[in-house]
Amino acid sequence: MQILAKRLKELRESRRLYQRELAEILDMSFRGYQNYEVGQSDPKLETLIAIADYYNVSIDYLVGRTDVPDFHRTEG
Repeated sequence: MQILAKRLKELRESRRLYQRELAEILDMSFRGYQNYEVGQSDPKLETLIAIADYYNVSIDYLVGRTDVPDFHRTEG
């Protein structure tokens, strides 16, 4: 899921975090998180929820179902 990988990287960089820092925040391995950003694996639902909560975005935004990151707003 390339859109997920792209958005994870964009969100992380917007917060000026390193992959290793975010992996620690999410309580996971650096390599595991890195695999999400390069599209080699997809996070489990609980991890996806934790990422969405950390960035205060919707899961729909992370996976490309909407381009509106703020889950309190709607498109159009």
